Amino acid sequence: MSKQLAATIPDEVVMSKIYMIRKEKVMLDEDLAALYGVETRRLNEQVKRNIDRFPEDFMFTLTEEEFANLKSQNATSSWGGRRKLPNAFTAHGVLMLSSVLNSKQAI
Repeated sequence: MSKQLAATIPDEVVMSKIYMIRKEKVMLDEDLAALYGVETRRLNEQVKRNIDRFPEDFMFTLTEEEFANLKSQNATSSWGGRRKLPNAFTAHGVLMLSSVLNSKQAI
């Protein structure tokens, strides 16, 4: 399955969704939701239901300053209408997400 997924999502797309925040390489909840084929709110619901699986070294919520910095670095930001600050997931958090999400891409 991973070979099939890799064939449908180019490496460049995934690489463009990785950010360096707090000296960690992370991916944001919105980008991961798109990659896993679920809504962002559903992804975050599953994280809340399984919060014990997501310690601080797996996931953290961006501060307003971090989020503002991130938006200013990306000229074509699609995050304008967010009500809550995004969650950022480290590599371990991304892997843990696949165990709590129920989508074909996650499985």
